[in-house]
Amino acid sequence: MNNRKLVSVLACRADSTRLYAKPLQNLIKGKSILDQILDTFEKFPKIISESVLAISEGVENLVYIDFAKRRNIKYICGDKWDIMSRLINGALIAGATDILRVTSECPFMYWEELEEAWKNHLEKDNDVTAIDGCPLGTYFEIIKLKPLMESHATASDYQKEACTQIFRDHPNKYKIEIKEAKKSRLDIRLTVDYPEDLVVCRRIYENFYNKAPLIPMEDLILFWDQNPEFKKLLKPYINNKGIWVNNEGCAWSGC
Repeated sequence: MNNRKLVSVLACRADSTRLYAKPLQNLIKGKSILDQILDTFEKFPKIISESVLAISEGVENLVYIDFAKRRNIKYICGDKWDIMSRLINGALIAGATDILRVTSECPFMYWEELEEAWKNHLEKDNDVTAIDGCPLGTYFEIIKLKPLMESHATASDYQKEACTQIFRDHPNKYKIEIKEAKKSRLDIRLTVDYPEDLVVCRRIYENFYNKAPLIPMEDLILFWDQNPEFKKLLKPYINNKGIWVNNEGCAWSGC
């Protein structure tokens, strides 16, 4: 157990048909979504050894290299659509045995479950340990590097883009533990994919700035319920589907 190393690897790219450079969008002046994610990770030094940016190739993505240098973290560049290979290479340069995966446009993580998830991942020697059933964008996955590398050799283009879809497609081949949130809230959307998402996440961050980066999930859910205009604004994009629970294809592709 002592020789295992968990590293967060964040897949990043700038171009998007919906919202440009989503991870670098500011929640408030001087604090980007990516800053908020990394600030969260840095609160868990005993669990998360370090963070790496897995950047898509292309001149438009050079801004992420500048960001990595400013934050003094490692980075790699790789294929735009083969995100799985970028995660693998990001883990390799950090000497990781396991990857913590969230998507880089999701500012609010269900951090309360991280310590227990990592403990279970180690004790049960899981290939994948994940939290699901919580608001979209707050999920995380812990992935053992070895099976991820082995699965890449046979993965389809879609599975390479969606990263952990191959585990969902072949659940009996791997040791997977999915912890469902105590109260399912798939009706809540806390990811930034559209301009409307950014409006909502900015409102939320501004309201909880004094608690950032570790904003309690209970507070996020309560604030959402107290502001019905959020759900009205994002209604076209809420599909009540999880990543592992009630899943019909991975929503985590495209970074």
